Order: sequence, then C-alpha cells, then structure tokens
Amino acid sequence: MTSVAPLISPHLPQAFAVPQVDIVIPVYNEEVALAPCVRRLHEHLTSDAFPFTWRIVVADNASTDATVQVAEALAADLAGVTVRSLPAKGRGRALRAAWTQSDAEVLCYMDVDLSTDLRALLPLVAPLVSGHSDLAIGTRLANSARVVRGTKREIISRSYNRILHLTLRTRFTDAQCGFKAGRAGVLHRLLPDVKNDEWFFDTELLVLAEREGLRIHEVPVDWVDDPDSRVDIVATAIEDLRGIVRLLAGTRLASFAAIGLASTLAYAILFLLLRGAMSPTAATAAALAVTAVANTAANRRLTFGVRDRTGIVRHHALGAVVYLLTVALTSGALSVLGALDPRPSHLMEVAVAVAAGACATVTRYVAMRWWIFAPARIAATQRAAKPDMALARPGR
Repeated sequence: MTSVAPLISPHLPQAFAVPQVDIVIPVYNEEVALAPCVRRLHEHLTSDAFPFTWRIVVADNASTDATVQVAEALAADLAGVTVRSLPAKGRGRALRAAWTQSDAEVLCYMDVDLSTDLRALLPLVAPLVSGHSDLAIGTRLANSARVVRGTKREIISRSYNRILHLTLRTRFTDAQCGFKAGRAGVLHRLLPDVKNDEWFFDTELLVLAEREGLRIHEVPVDWVDDPDSRVDIVATAIEDLRGIVRLLAGTRLASFAAIGLASTLAYAILFLLLRGAMSPTAATAAALAVTAVANTAANRRLTFGVRDRTGIVRHHALGAVVYLLTVALTSGALSVLGALDPRPSHLMEVAVAVAAGACATVTRYVAMRWWIFAPARIAATQRAAKPDMALARPGR
C-alpha cells in the first residue's frame, strides 16, 4: 500500500498537514478506466476551482486484474494520491475501510467513471467544511439536474427511490448517485451501525442519518450515464430490496410494536399475580407502573436511539404522564366491565385491560414520537449538555 502526503493548495497555509477533504474512489477491476479518472480528478483539484486541501484515495477491493498496479503507478506519479488495497470485495467495505482510517475533516467518494460533473464537488463539500451540514449527496432527480441516461436506468432509479420514500419514509431524493460526502465525526459515528458492505451501503448510511435527525445537503448534478458500467442491475436490485426489508424491520414503529408486545405480556402476568391481593384498579395501577418504566426505558434506547443519560429524568417524568393517561383509560374500561358484570372472571378482566391498553398504544406512540422524544427536543437537550466542541478547535 502506497501512502502519499496530501497536496497543499497554494491558497492555504502550509500548516494544514492533514487534508481537509479525502476523496475516495472505490474500484474493482478498473484497470482501463482508473488512470484517466484519477488524472482528470487530479487536474481539477490542482486548479483554482477547489480551494481546500485534499487527498485522493484509490480504494481497491480485491481486484483480479491490474487495477492495483495502475493505482500504484498513479500514486508514484501524482502528488496527493494514495492507494488502499482490501483483500475482500465490496464497495461499501472499501469505503468503510478508507473512511475509518482517514484523518481528514470531510470524507467523500465518487464512482470511477466520473459520471458526475466535477464542478459539483465544491458545492458538495463546502457545507461540510463550514459545519453547516452533516452529510451531502449529489442528486440526479432534482428539477435542476441535467442527466443523460437510458430510459431503463431512469425508471429503475426513480422506482427505487420511490420505494424508499413509501417504505422507509425517507426524504432524500437520490440514494444511488455515486457522489456523496460527510463530516468525518458524523461518519465515524454512523459506520458501526451500517451492516451492508456492498451497494446498499450508502442507502443504509443515509437512512440511519435521517433517523438521527442529521442535516443532509443535496446538490443537483450534471450526470452522464456510463455505458460500460459494471453494476449487475438484477443482483443489486435484489440486494437493495433485502436491505430495505431489514431496515423496515428496524424502524421505530416495528421496535415500538415489539416493545409494546413485550410490555403487554409482562403487564398481563403482573396483573394476574397481583389481582388476588388487590382490587382490579389497584392491580392495574401497580402492573402498569412497573411496565411503564421499563417501556419508557426500552423505547428511549431502542426505538428513539437516545443512549446517553442526558434528559433521562425528564423523559421518565413525561412517560409517567402518559402512564397516568393509560391508567385512566384502563381503569375506566374495567369500571364499565364491573357495571356490566359485578363478578367478572380474572381472565375477562385481563382481556378488557389488555384491549384498553392496546387502544392506548396509539396515543403512547404519538406522545413519545412527537413529545417525549421529538427530534428537535432531543437535539436541543444534547446541545445544552454537550456544547459543540468544533468551536474550540485550535487554529480554526
């Protein structure tokens, strides 16, 4: 593996020994396309069009042709070019390795075919260098984008992104454009949770970023389809659909439903155990009190991803308010049952209490999603507890 120091732009002081931007090009068996791509990108970066310090990283993932040798020759010939070789195949795996080992402030990647006009590179990374955004993506589906590609690929791309919008409720417009970037700290935090190491890698990354409420900047691009693309459309589509199903199973609603089912079972068991020594209302209150605390804690961590202790007392206090509403609804249902049948069986009481609890589930989810764990409220609490350390960076 060749390592070359980053090229220092004449517009910036020599003190920047670490590049501001790492540009990763993941490759597999690209011995023909690689050299023209890297030389064209290198020429663009050394011009006045790009004011930040940079480094080009060719990330080879188990090529079987002369791709590595071509990359090594480029690194020896061009300042600011380095090569990373991985023994296993996978575009996502190559990006993960290159980004994880990088010391740059902003990490981005582009496909080797350079289908995206390089003039979009500066608008892509500038909001990240400034700290305005967390991630940035090129989009071919914006009204102002200029795209040249066949009807088949156009339909596939639009259909795929529509599926993402309908199933995962995504808001970004183009998940598949091979032109993305992110702030290093943000990417390093997200990468451990990204499970895919192939073509679904960046879609999963964007979905996780949206779920965390991160800011994703979109750049309309000029894009010309590469007729020599090595992507297996059918295999990639199957992989993407599997990834969507996996992420759908991990959505907040699915997590909330699973936790709710476990809480309901625990509530029913506790109710039956306490009913012999307590009235229906008292047994309900006690069983709900125990399960409500556990339910709030589980949803806090697993459904809404709040894993530190910031705001924990407030979250449980608000959860207690929701608990009181649930007690009121369940107790009311049991009172109605008692009026209709003065001596109902314990199983009938459990059935009514569980049914009332199920009705309260919708209210509980809405309260947690938009009140207790609202993204804006969580972000504000975390900012208050952990001031942005970026403001304290030396020399910035």
